[in-house]
Amino acid sequence: MFAVHLLAFHFTKLKEDQIKKVDRYLYHMRLSDDVLLDVMARFRAEMAKGLGRDTNSTATVKMLPSFVRSLPDGSEKGDFLAVDLGGSQFRALEVKVFNDGKQSSQLESKFYPTPKEVIQGSGTELFNYVADCLLDFMESKNLQHKKLPLGFTFSFPCKQTKLEEGALLAWTKHFKVRGVQGTDVVSSLRKALQKHKDIDVDVLAMVNDTVGTMMTCGYDDPHCEVGLIIGTGTNACYMEEMRHIDLVEGDEGRMCINTEWGAFGDDGALDDLRTEFDRELDLGSLNPGKQLFEKMISSLYLGELVRLILLKMTKEGLLFNGKVSTALLTKDKIEMKHVCAMEKYKEGLSNTKEILTELNLFPSEEDCIAVQHVCTIVSFRSANLCAAALAAILTRLRENKKVLRLRTTVGIDGGLYKTHPQYPKRLHKVVRRLVPNCDVRFLLSQSGSSKGAAMVTAVAYRLAAQRKQIDAVLAPFLLSLDTLREVKNKMRAELEYGLKRETQASATVKMLPTYVCGTPDGTESGKFLALDLGGTNFRVLLVKIRSGRRRSVQMYNKIFAIPLEIMQGTGEELFDHIVQCIADFLEYMGIKGARLPLGFTFSFPCRQASIDKGTLVGWTKGFKATDCEGEDVVDMLREAIRRRNEFDLDIVAVVNDTVGTMMTCGYEDPNCEIGLIAGTGSNVCYMEDMKNIEIVEGNEGKMCINTEWGGFGDNGCIDNIRTKYDKQVDEGSLNAGKQRYEKMTSGMYLGEIVRQILIDLTKQGLLFRGQISESLRKRGIFETKFLSQIESDRLALLQVRRILQQLGLDSTCEDSIIVKEVCGAVSRRAAQLCGAGLAAIVEKKRENRGVEHLQITVGVDGTLYKLHPHFSRVLQETVRELAPQCDVTFMLSEDGSGKGAALITAVCFCTGCFSPGHSAILY
Repeated sequence: MFAVHLLAFHFTKLKEDQIKKVDRYLYHMRLSDDVLLDVMARFRAEMAKGLGRDTNSTATVKMLPSFVRSLPDGSEKGDFLAVDLGGSQFRALEVKVFNDGKQSSQLESKFYPTPKEVIQGSGTELFNYVADCLLDFMESKNLQHKKLPLGFTFSFPCKQTKLEEGALLAWTKHFKVRGVQGTDVVSSLRKALQKHKDIDVDVLAMVNDTVGTMMTCGYDDPHCEVGLIIGTGTNACYMEEMRHIDLVEGDEGRMCINTEWGAFGDDGALDDLRTEFDRELDLGSLNPGKQLFEKMISSLYLGELVRLILLKMTKEGLLFNGKVSTALLTKDKIEMKHVCAMEKYKEGLSNTKEILTELNLFPSEEDCIAVQHVCTIVSFRSANLCAAALAAILTRLRENKKVLRLRTTVGIDGGLYKTHPQYPKRLHKVVRRLVPNCDVRFLLSQSGSSKGAAMVTAVAYRLAAQRKQIDAVLAPFLLSLDTLREVKNKMRAELEYGLKRETQASATVKMLPTYVCGTPDGTESGKFLALDLGGTNFRVLLVKIRSGRRRSVQMYNKIFAIPLEIMQGTGEELFDHIVQCIADFLEYMGIKGARLPLGFTFSFPCRQASIDKGTLVGWTKGFKATDCEGEDVVDMLREAIRRRNEFDLDIVAVVNDTVGTMMTCGYEDPNCEIGLIAGTGSNVCYMEDMKNIEIVEGNEGKMCINTEWGGFGDNGCIDNIRTKYDKQVDEGSLNAGKQRYEKMTSGMYLGEIVRQILIDLTKQGLLFRGQISESLRKRGIFETKFLSQIESDRLALLQVRRILQQLGLDSTCEDSIIVKEVCGAVSRRAAQLCGAGLAAIVEKKRENRGVEHLQITVGVDGTLYKLHPHFSRVLQETVRELAPQCDVTFMLSEDGSGKGAALITAVCFCTGCFSPGHSAILY
């Protein structure tokens, strides 16, 4: 028993000594975590360089766009062919994908050798061979008479400009085919296939084997967004944000980037880590100085690296008694399969001894231990370097997503990973150590990268079909220039109807006289109160106006909410609430005892008989207070003040918010004769010649007309551009059949139009996996502010997804792109329609003045115009296009329409033109 223990001790001691000897000899191949973190940082820098337009040409990591923009979502279906070229064997496949709710697929394939004379011959010979093999496969499966889409896995670095187009940059993996580099390999394949009249296939996609691996695994695991190959060659791909890819136009969504990381270090970036053995191996390769990272990692080179180390150790007398066999002198005599077999520790040294004996090396026990440890160090270094580069990719993904902890899956293929007994465990362990804030699942590709080419093709098929459906839904929102001119002309006709005595009663655009006949001239001064009611918030203001050389306007205001029950209660309750708000403000300002002139901005259609009388024509913007329509709102306000019996006010003027906006901007720019509101509601006012206003006596001067253009189209004149979604929104509103133009252009309704479209797209299975959430069913859930946020150019799709998640909508990246597109279509149409209406007014102003070219300013207010990232630009572009003879300046009303009401009050009060019931203010 003692002898056994002594023998075991002797062997253990012997083993330890041999391991230490090899460790000392291969010290530079042992990489610490600090070194790996440094490699990780270097690789990240190269990734950024490769993504940049200006730096890509000098980057060793080329970061090639693959034009694969979407991962499988489980809805793909159909019969697809695939061919896979890139290693020692060529493979042809038929992949059937079933949309049966189980995400199932069926795969049949056949392998063909890739003879040396083919991989080192001409391009014509290579692609003819591929076509011949495919024909053989199709005949064996009786597919030669079917027209099928084909995906092409081409596992060499290519510069792609389309999914189905790619020029070879350089051969790798011992391939040296002439006349292919720099040419489109898909075209070459198509030409070869056309020689066979029995083959009718359509090559729809070309992918790298890494991309194919990611897509294969992505079909089984939706979290898979990284592909990794560790075999004859090595490479990685991942889903990158489009906004970071300078090499491709557009910044929406994601695209798979083929890193081509094998060339990492070709510029000398890894020279401090390369050993004398790496340099010797490189010099003896077919492509010296290139693919240096791959030569340190891939199975194609690791066996040769082990041979070079063993040869030198033997020459130095450290192995095999210094006897160099022919095997050790023969290039590539030791292969990766030998390295894998020798690292099967559970089998002790038997495999190592057997392999070395076959190589005529006749090893001692000490030799076997040393050789086994050399294999371990070489393969461990490969796993470490691979882990460092992969960790760099995972860190970039996490930062792109702006999450503290990333959950993702890496799809893996390749002989080294599959066959080496220790490699997967080592790789996983090091990756998790380098990126502790990433929860990484490693998923082995059971079907290889070839199935991935078929999946890319299937996804491309799905996206093409979805694109057609989405385009069909959004097509009615894309208004041509001719359609917009038609809208402009119809608006112009409706403006004229509203101004004429005999047609005004039936006109949809009411053209209401405001009895404001001029703009401020700078002589106004004093303290004035203003009320601003037009939406869910109500504002009370104190405005101090100073005239003269140092003229100025100071404003103090307070905002009060209008609860829904008040908006839709009785008129008495509404005006009592308004007076309560006024009382709170007067007390807040300490002026409750002062009797001040007051201007009332009342942003609803009113028929005015004078500046201080306004009869409500009809509620808009969600208001439904009873006993108000047909009543004078000024009288209702006076009655409410009397009921409270705490203070008294001189109500000098009632104006629309558009008029208030025009007056506010007119105080700064005398050329401002138009006021536009583009917010919760939509409306315009402008200064019209008195001679054109038949419903008011007098022909001299001008008067501001409140168009109330929101009712445009209530007579059906724009039904040709109303979509089914507009009709759904209208039918569900409080005033069905009314304010149709406003319902297509104003902030109150745009979000609801978007919601209706999203419901329809979801029903068609184009969004949210076909699942309509409870939140999406809620009317009003999609507010217009979300359109502004979602359409922001600065907002990444990740942030769009967060907004949708706040709404209870669990979206994918692709969903976010579609939602953004829907929002864009709806808001762009709104801006264009608004621009067409405004073009009709500025053209009318030009004709009124009888000038060839008009210069005019439009005062604008409203959250849609102010906050939406594109609305104002599209509106202005449309006006420019439809009214080319008008030079229109848009002036933003910084202080809102409330200041305008105070200015009108000041104009009335200071000129002595005010008296209750006065019929006009003339200048």
